[in-house]
Amino acid sequence: MAQEPGATDSPEGRTAKAPDTSTELSDLATLKALAQPRRQRMLQHLTVHGPATSATLARALGLNTGATSYHLRELARYGFVEEQTEATGHGRERWWRAVPGDRRFPPRSRQSPEMRLVMDELNHHAYAADLELFEQLQAQAQPQMDAGGDPWADAFPYSRGSIRLTLPELRAFFEEYIALLNRYKRPEGNTPPGARTVLTRFLAFPAPDAAPASHPEPHNRTESDPS
Repeated sequence: MAQEPGATDSPEGRTAKAPDTSTELSDLATLKALAQPRRQRMLQHLTVHGPATSATLARALGLNTGATSYHLRELARYGFVEEQTEATGHGRERWWRAVPGDRRFPPRSRQSPEMRLVMDELNHHAYAADLELFEQLQAQAQPQMDAGGDPWADAFPYSRGSIRLTLPELRAFFEEYIALLNRYKRPEGNTPPGARTVLTRFLAFPAPDAAPASHPEPHNRTESDPS
């Protein structure tokens, strides 16, 4: 699934080894808190745009500040966001930021029927939000591209393909992908000028089984006449 900041998910529902500690989200209440569509949108906004106040989120997402304040408190309760304690220069405003982390989910074989429903809902909203954001940003970049302006306006690489793998090879493939991501991760202080946050998504799944081939009738078949 498309997970929260810094998280990655393997075909088995676990991540490859990462330098920092990982947390498995197996508590049903925590998963339900995360699966709430408005909270998913708020987390995405905090990940893409950085820290924000409840009023900022309300304006950006078309919500009221009462709703955003409530959802922020719930997200903070389960460790997905935290209040920014550093001075912001904006008086008594409360600023919130997403908490990055290596968050893992139980493999489907270990999920209860209720947990599967929650995970399916979470995945559905996450995938839909990712696609909507990709198309939105691509559309916004088109005028800049046409004007020959921002070079990032053409920065939308994507790939679709298929490969034939065994299950162990698929797991190894995924771990190599995670290793590549970790190779490019670096502290904020080491980020070079001109760098921007780039959202990455990985999705792989086995193709449907081939339809059974139609078998021609044997030439020597005989049938009885019921009459």
